[in-house]
Amino acid sequence: MGTTASGSFELTAFEPVETEEREGASFGRVRIAKTFTGGLSGTSEVRMLSVAGPSGAPASYVAVEHVTGELDGRKGSFVLQHAAWDATGTTIRVVPGTGAGELAGITGEFRLAVDDSGAHSYVLEYELA
Repeated sequence: MGTTASGSFELTAFEPVETEEREGASFGRVRIAKTFTGGLSGTSEVRMLSVAGPSGAPASYVAVEHVTGELDGRKGSFVLQHAAWDATGTTIRVVPGTGAGELAGITGEFRLAVDDSGAHSYVLEYELA
């Protein structure tokens, strides 16, 4: 990828919408809101579906996230798609064709981390067409 933006983010809302218990699994649907600072500054809205195993620990999730703000001085929006399974793998990518405003044509990959204190950080590696 061509350019890297990094910084931190906060979850400003976490609203469970629906849960469903099944044999061996618990399904959930959640709305999440975030605020970003750093190379990406702005907000996002997330729609997430998840499943937890019998222990209650998350087993996997999928989500779409609409991000609006400013990325390295360019204003606009784009969508991230999340796919994760247990603690061993998470993939978050910019959905091609979703960039708008000065972020039209954006592609890339987003990595997030949560430290021991619960602080969230991100690195977005991206290109603009």
